[in-house]
Amino acid sequence: MEEQKTIAKDFFLEGKGLQTGKSVKAFFYPEKENEGIIFRRTDLEGGTSVRLKDLSILDTDRRSKIGFGQGNYVETVEHVLAALWGAGIDNIRIELDGSEMPALDGSAVGFLEAIKKSGIRKQSAPREVVEIKEPLWAEDEKSFLGIFPSNAFKVSYLLEYPSPAIGRQFFSSVLDPDLFQKEIAPARTFCLKEEAEALLKQGYGRGADLENTLVMDTDGPMDNTLRFADEPVRHKVLDLIGDLYLLGRPIKARVIAIRSGHRLNLELVRKVMVGLCR
Repeated sequence: MEEQKTIAKDFFLEGKGLQTGKSVKAFFYPEKENEGIIFRRTDLEGGTSVRLKDLSILDTDRRSKIGFGQGNYVETVEHVLAALWGAGIDNIRIELDGSEMPALDGSAVGFLEAIKKSGIRKQSAPREVVEIKEPLWAEDEKSFLGIFPSNAFKVSYLLEYPSPAIGRQFFSSVLDPDLFQKEIAPARTFCLKEEAEALLKQGYGRGADLENTLVMDTDGPMDNTLRFADEPVRHKVLDLIGDLYLLGRPIKARVIAIRSGHRLNLELVRKVMVGLCR
């Protein structure tokens, strides 16, 4: 039996939000067993805690946004959730003085390192694992995301971008904490050079810069160096892991993704949630 885990001591991280560009401090606290993952906005008077076990997914455009509406939400949670999955954390409270988690370097590695530095404490309650009993999927004209019964957590992702710097990339592996730390957590968020200006006009990426985002030109990232030859597809896998951890517990399944993004990821999470509530 695998036990639940929390962090051994509290810590905080600070930076600017990737989408809003606003400075934010995020404080991480140990939480009791069976409490789950909790977000709380300290800048909102009377703000309600957002608990993954009873969350509402509000938006999926360019990032994952959760909460209860009326301004009580937290956005861009996928990178920290991926890090929590990689560290095996089940119970934690994250309090932040803004709407968006800090971007750090655009990957999950800063969150993961801080969690491990704080220490990880085992708890007595058994860890709950989501086991997929039947195939579930979400799709549109160009993308597909399916989840199937399996004895392990394996993800296969096909990424295709109309840019010679990205093109077609494929990643497939059984995922475990060691592989995540070495092969997935360091992968940074990215966008195409020609997308950057349009995203700003739409109100996104106000905190993006060349330190936290790979801006892909025709021959590679601008003023930056790839950590992996296929870093973009690895970041897509990172996002998928974080989005699936919105379930608040690890999942045992075979996952196949073709050009999937946050919208399909969270559509599938909703379908899994419906199954858990039956």
